[in-house]
Amino acid sequence: MRYFTVVDKQGGAVLGWVWAGDEDDAAAWEPRQAGGPRAANEGGFWIRRLRDAKQRGLLPSQALAELYGNPETAGKGRPLPGSLTDAPNAAAFHALAQGD
Repeated sequence: MRYFTVVDKQGGAVLGWVWAGDEDDAAAWEPRQAGGPRAANEGGFWIRRLRDAKQRGLLPSQALAELYGNPETAGKGRPLPGSLTDAPNAAAFHALAQGD
């Protein structure tokens, strides 16, 4: 699976992560626990974009690449440049996200 970090456009604080894995045909938003309501609310924007990509027939990895490649988003967050990376599996990613 792959993921990237989403940061606040204003102050640069980490809001959460967008992740995707073709093996499980899955993609989602993972809010940063310390991000509070703002991080949770930001998820709606990213989830809508992931659903749109799925409806257009994109694989999760293709959707992730498309979202990462568009730094000027309509939401409050934007992809952090250089943050697109791999996780060995979903459990490792979730442990990383929960530990932040």
